[in-house]
Amino acid sequence: MTKVVLIRHGRSTANAAGVLAGRAPGVALDDIGRAQAEALGETLRGVRVAAAYTSPVERCIETATLAGFPDAEILDGVSECDYGEWTGVKLDDLSSQEVWADVQARPSVVAFPGGESMQAMFQRTTAAISGLAERHGDDEVVVVFSHGDPIKAILAHAFGMHLDQFQRLHVHPAGISVVDYAGERPLVVCVNTGGDLVSLLGGHSAPTIGGGDVAGVG
Repeated sequence: MTKVVLIRHGRSTANAAGVLAGRAPGVALDDIGRAQAEALGETLRGVRVAAAYTSPVERCIETATLAGFPDAEILDGVSECDYGEWTGVKLDDLSSQEVWADVQARPSVVAFPGGESMQAMFQRTTAAISGLAERHGDDEVVVVFSHGDPIKAILAHAFGMHLDQFQRLHVHPAGISVVDYAGERPLVVCVNTGGDLVSLLGGHSAPTIGGGDVAGVG
């Protein structure tokens, strides 16, 4: 019975600027994001963690390090979606593109120009987490630092939801979700816990890609 703790990275400079960072290098946590990551360390204090894994993207590695897991193993399968030509573009500009409606309502048919399809991201991330669950023994806890869309995909799979419904889920920066992989199906223990409830309620925006957090909200 492996419990997988899914943690989104802390708020990044791109989140604050309303930019789709994707896999772009050089995108670090901002001051709020660093504080969120350090707070994760306190939240996880006392938890017997068998292993920690992180996306290879800088903001996840930084979050893992500040949370107390500087030796977290790189797990390519939980990397951010490759948004191709959309990488580095402001979300406000992307929302005017024709395919945006499909991103919201039918992500299973979306492939980003020069990048990855949402379906490929869904399959990649869920396979990576299933592999971790099989690798670790009963009653072990593993921590995985990843991104908004990959975590939403993993949770949707655990809930038995189709990819086209995964935009019904929201994962805020430094949000913690837990899935218990046991028996014939996974059990979702919690979704998006932790953080400041006032900021979460005040900062919620329409489902989007790359997390969709409102600039300036912690």
